[in-house]
Amino acid sequence: MTQSTATATRQPVIHRRTATQVRRYLTIASGSLILAGVGYWLVSSFIDNPALFTTSAIVGLQNGTLFALIALGYTLVYGIIELINFAHGDLFMIGTLFAGFLITTVFGTMVSGASAGGWVLFVVALIGCMAFCATINVSIEFVAYRRLRRAPKLAPLITAVGMSFVLLFFGLLWNGSGQKPGWASVLPQGTWEPLGIRIEHKLVIVIGMTVPLLLLMSWIVTKTKAGKAMRAVAQDQDAARLMGINVNRIISFTFALGGALAGAAGLMYQQVIGTTRFDLGFQFGLIAFTAAVLGGIGNLTGAVLGGLIIGVIKGLNEGVGLGQQWSQTIVFGILILLMVFRPTGLLGQSLEQKV
Repeated sequence: MTQSTATATRQPVIHRRTATQVRRYLTIASGSLILAGVGYWLVSSFIDNPALFTTSAIVGLQNGTLFALIALGYTLVYGIIELINFAHGDLFMIGTLFAGFLITTVFGTMVSGASAGGWVLFVVALIGCMAFCATINVSIEFVAYRRLRRAPKLAPLITAVGMSFVLLFFGLLWNGSGQKPGWASVLPQGTWEPLGIRIEHKLVIVIGMTVPLLLLMSWIVTKTKAGKAMRAVAQDQDAARLMGINVNRIISFTFALGGALAGAAGLMYQQVIGTTRFDLGFQFGLIAFTAAVLGGIGNLTGAVLGGLIIGVIKGLNEGVGLGQQWSQTIVFGILILLMVFRPTGLLGQSLEQKV
């Protein structure tokens, strides 16, 4: 090869490297500019009204814990069988209806407010909602998804959308077409207002109940024998079978965990908000799925982080930002920007394909 030929060969490679570096610098610069703008808005909003800013952030944190509970159901199922279970949001909606039915109709108004009996009812309702939604989720996996594991990816995805409409129909029959108020609450009412910061008692309780559930989920997945089996099935189902793992049982266990978390989120929502809607699962499910993608789909810590971030951003926007009507636009705008700059999510890992 002559010197001129070698030089001509190297020039396209140099141009490609230069173009890649330019795109990288532009990406870093534009990302830094966006972060600077968001930081300026946060600081200026806090300076203008620190009490309202902090109150909005606390409400957003409470919403974020609910998003995290629902998002974990999405990321657990995707991590095991790479299925986006679009019916999961509507399962959460069914959980809110069952929570209201259990506390208001079954238990009646035997106890209300902060009392020992009220806490007993809350714990019993929590266990009941988790078991109810776990049973539904396992049944959906057995009836609709199990026979489609070897099918093309589009088949189970369409089936998940179909199951979403099935749950939506049952929610419509159960709740009616409008918003249904008047559900009983056993959580203590009232607020604290230290330094002008308004903190509702029930919001603190929801956060206090959600954090142990998230820690328990992390412990189950990382420390228990079933959790190790889940990770083995997620990595290679055929190899897991050869090691003596019952793959069907582990997948059902995964759906049970996701359903239990959706049931817990349903109870928390019903107790805090006090109303139910048959179409609630679409909005919360979409936001929770966004949180799972934001943190890195398939990553448990990422799902929790994404839920908290979206919850706080949503709360701040509705409290000191553009208002509730812009919340969806801002949430999905953030997701689009993140997918542009980091397609795998905040904690997602890029997988290099070997050829």
